[in-house]
Amino acid sequence: MLSLYVPGASPVHRAPAGLKLAVLAVLGVGLFATGRLDLVATALLLVLATGLLWARLPFRALTAQVRPVWIWLAALFGFHLLVTGPLVGAVAVLRLLTLVVAAAVVTATTRVTALVAVIEWLTSPLRVFGVRPARIGLVIAMTLRFIPLVADRAARIREAQAARGADRVRLAMVVPLLVQVLRMATTVGEALDARGAGDVPGRRPRRRAAAENLGTT
Repeated sequence: MLSLYVPGASPVHRAPAGLKLAVLAVLGVGLFATGRLDLVATALLLVLATGLLWARLPFRALTAQVRPVWIWLAALFGFHLLVTGPLVGAVAVLRLLTLVVAAAVVTATTRVTALVAVIEWLTSPLRVFGVRPARIGLVIAMTLRFIPLVADRAARIREAQAARGADRVRLAMVVPLLVQVLRMATTVGEALDARGAGDVPGRRPRRRAAAENLGTT
């Protein structure tokens, strides 16, 4: 799957991207503001119901986002099991799991262009400090685009090595995947440089700008 967006006409798909990002931010703050297991578990059930029932997303669209982080969730629970206790570990795991699923619902029901537009609008006040919102939006868009692309390349390498009967496929795929990622990064960087993405717009001299303004009046 080369795109995280899943086309649909559900109410979640039609909701504004800014509203969905705001709900996601409030959810994240609320999850870390409470330590009750029942509340965190309820939040997870509500997120799953929103994604599966209200947004009508396929179950695999959500599990595909959880699969890469399950080992970290297991390690986090094991750490808390040894240091704090099973209750704290369960709360910590459910918090992260809820956020991952909620983020998957947002990205699956929102086009990248809409997300980028909201981020550029949020960062527009930073122009007074020399920040270019368009560049921030470009970084976000490329990140969202490259995550499924890298996953697709990894799946192709794994299938090719498995077809050749290679042992320890997961370890052997690291080097070719890294090479392909570096090649893609170099190609994209050269394309951006050719289009002047890194150029800083120059400022006109004050005298010239004043003369032009007088000429237009």
